[in-house]
Amino acid sequence: MKKLLALAAGMAISATLAFGQQSVGAYTTLEEPLAKQLFEQFEKETGIKVNWQRLAGGEVETRLEAEKANPQASIWVGGVGLNHMSAKIKGLTTPYKSKLASNTPEQYRDKENYWIGLYVGPLAFITNDKIAKEQNLTPPKSWKDLLKPEYKGKIRVANPTTSGTAYNMITTIRYIFKGDEEKTFDYLKKLDANIDQYTKSGAAGGKSAAIGEIPVAIGYAHDMVKLKVEGAPVTITIPSEGTGYEVASMSLVKDGKDMVNAKKLYDWILQKEAQNIIGQWYVVPLSKLATKNPVAFSLKDVKTVNQDLVWDSDNKNRLLDRWTKEIGSKR
Repeated sequence: MKKLLALAAGMAISATLAFGQQSVGAYTTLEEPLAKQLFEQFEKETGIKVNWQRLAGGEVETRLEAEKANPQASIWVGGVGLNHMSAKIKGLTTPYKSKLASNTPEQYRDKENYWIGLYVGPLAFITNDKIAKEQNLTPPKSWKDLLKPEYKGKIRVANPTTSGTAYNMITTIRYIFKGDEEKTFDYLKKLDANIDQYTKSGAAGGKSAAIGEIPVAIGYAHDMVKLKVEGAPVTITIPSEGTGYEVASMSLVKDGKDMVNAKKLYDWILQKEAQNIIGQWYVVPLSKLATKNPVAFSLKDVKTVNQDLVWDSDNKNRLLDRWTKEIGSKR
């Protein structure tokens, strides 16, 4: 009898521990400090631990394809919306309509509820003022400026095959040239001559410019504003011809193992407290529940191209294959 009681007590303790250690697996394309801030607050409020891994948007998509038969994450938070749209087409994500979804404008969420936008961020240039002065460089103000010979080997941007940020740059240039892909790739080849290296992550180039490792980088404005607020001696410019923008999004992974907790995290991220955390990140939050940081850029303040997100998603593989064949493979 004592043995049975001891066994029952042990099972009860194990069940209590298991209940107290609820968790959810997540992939995120948010910068690590931001992901940490968001997920730790969720854990603090709910007791549910988020086992997260930070990957570039293209890497998450590749990982989800590789793990399709046995998903290791149940939710994907952040990352350019085009990657989420592509993941939907490939059958890697699953629809979910949160009761809080209506706080986000319809144009920034999937009609079938596969993904929802969290914030918007325009593409921009960042220039290290100190290094630019030493090298007699003027901060670029246009896409055309980036082709000037004085920038040869002095610009850094992400690799479009791993970064949604860089793919957004390709589609932006296409819109600048009114859909002419020959002019687009002619431009990208000329730009390639001025690129010192292609990074894996879209935010990496800006960090390199902030510490003076490279004079100029291309990325999203909110990442750059954060660096400037933290004291980096930089100038941020929005290209005068017009710029593209990301719709950072969120999706649930198809057949994820922790779907109950994944939905709890999904809903929590859409509620007011989490939205206000996101609003602090110098981005343009999309939910009407969020408050934008006053130092952040607003889409009302910049000239944007007229993006067709569906076209960009449908043509992604074709454009990336061409970029790899004509540019990436020749470096």
